[in-house]
Amino acid sequence: MTLPSDDSLTRNGLAPAHETGRVLLIACGALAREILALIRLNGWSHMDLTCLPAILHNHPEKIAAAVEQTILEHQATHDRLFVVYADCGTGGMLEQVCTRHGVEMIAGPHCYSFYEGNAAFAEHGDEITAFYLTDFLTRQFDAFVWKPLGLDRHPELLPAYFGHYTKLVYQAQTDDPALTTKAQECAARLGLSFERRFTGYGDLATALAKQA
Repeated sequence: MTLPSDDSLTRNGLAPAHETGRVLLIACGALAREILALIRLNGWSHMDLTCLPAILHNHPEKIAAAVEQTILEHQATHDRLFVVYADCGTGGMLEQVCTRHGVEMIAGPHCYSFYEGNAAFAEHGDEITAFYLTDFLTRQFDAFVWKPLGLDRHPELLPAYFGHYTKLVYQAQTDDPALTTKAQECAARLGLSFERRFTGYGDLATALAKQA
């Protein structure tokens, strides 16, 4: 499968490459690159992937309905479905959708938690003042943070949005010096201290291995 651009994954998502017979992973577009890397690395040729637009994370109240529509579209086309979303701000609504349709979903409150490992993430005591970026969100910082919050037009709003944060935590899925530099620049733009944590794929790899 040829991976679309980050901009396309943000706005349009990703259609499945195959129509029948496989395990279908229903995921956020922000996870596409990592999921496809795991599929290639492990030879999971029986697993197929479709992604919803990553920008839905700016409107989490829409995620559950969008996932449910995708489940309904593919219940008959694939032998088994697995939702690669955590709760992601849906307030338990996504879990209700998955339970209603008998579909499993990845455990955790959000991708920052399962990337680091849900158990490890729960041990942090200062995370309420931390702002998180992943590889994808670092590349798409302007599309997900700067422009939607209007900071490109009204930089004076920065203290109102980020005044209670103390640091930016970059959870690195890959060891990419250029991305680390970009994440540091994002922290500087927000006026936050910078911390890099190399997480790799975390619980995402474990969850997909179980499904495989």
